[in-house]
Amino acid sequence: MRRIGFLGPHATFTEQALRSLPQAEGAELVPLPGNPAVLAAVRDGSVDAGCVPIENSVEGAVPPVLDGLVSDPPLVIVQEAVLAVRFVLLVRPGTALAEIRAVASHGHGIAQTRGWIAENLPAAEVRVATSTSEGAAQVARGEVDAAVSSPLAAAQHGLEVLADDIADNADAVTRFVLLTRPAPPPPPTGHDRTTLALTTENRPGSLLGLLTELAVRGVDLTRIESRPIKDKHNEYWFHLDCSGHVAEPAMGEALAALHRRSESVRFLGSYSRATGSAGPATGAGAPAVPLNGADAEAYRAATAWLDGLRNGACT
Repeated sequence: MRRIGFLGPHATFTEQALRSLPQAEGAELVPLPGNPAVLAAVRDGSVDAGCVPIENSVEGAVPPVLDGLVSDPPLVIVQEAVLAVRFVLLVRPGTALAEIRAVASHGHGIAQTRGWIAENLPAAEVRVATSTSEGAAQVARGEVDAAVSSPLAAAQHGLEVLADDIADNADAVTRFVLLTRPAPPPPPTGHDRTTLALTTENRPGSLLGLLTELAVRGVDLTRIESRPIKDKHNEYWFHLDCSGHVAEPAMGEALAALHRRSESVRFLGSYSRATGSAGPATGAGAPAVPLNGADAEAYRAATAWLDGLRNGACT
């Protein structure tokens, strides 16, 4: 049976996102104690795949995941899910709001409900847990009085919802990714995302030169994040999301150019974008994205022309 690890314990938002993916059907879902533990389990083969959050529309990227993606051995993204995150305040049955002295949640959960907590629990101590569901487990164990968590965690831990929909931004979503050890990417769908990370020389214009390799080929850059290289002062990994698939000519040429010009480039996967995720749609029923003449047919024609020049043709 296929085993898939996820940020546990059970009833986390990550498990909810994982269960929305087709790969979860019939698989054994294995809760693990943190995002680094999920990545490590995929790398050592104790699970076949792992699901982790990678970015939130309010709080941005999840640093331990970005950092883990550029560690060795390599991993690749094969699928993503986008989940609208609904936060509730969970307590042991019979607990009143005035009795809450400590509240726990994952760091992103705390950040997304900071305003509500400040207004409604101004005197409460706020504690960071490894996940929203672990915060709920701490309530059940009597370690804290309340948790900011998902509604699913109430039944999982025998708690009750004291306050519903407490997020400061009701439209927040989180993007989750499914990771495996390196394998051929899923076939292109016309609605794809390619994720990569690269480093470059620390000199003026070096990053601009790399990004130009995408722009001149009509490749749409939808996200860029920087993370420090742990053993090098003032040097960074740049994490990029682009619209398109490595099997497509424009993306393939762009990746080859980045490989030539970067100090280091790591391909982190080409995969179908989740419904509602960032980036222009190019699949069935959606208008094609203008690529300044750099569509697949134009690339094929240009390649044939170049091959002709190399073989003696003049036009």
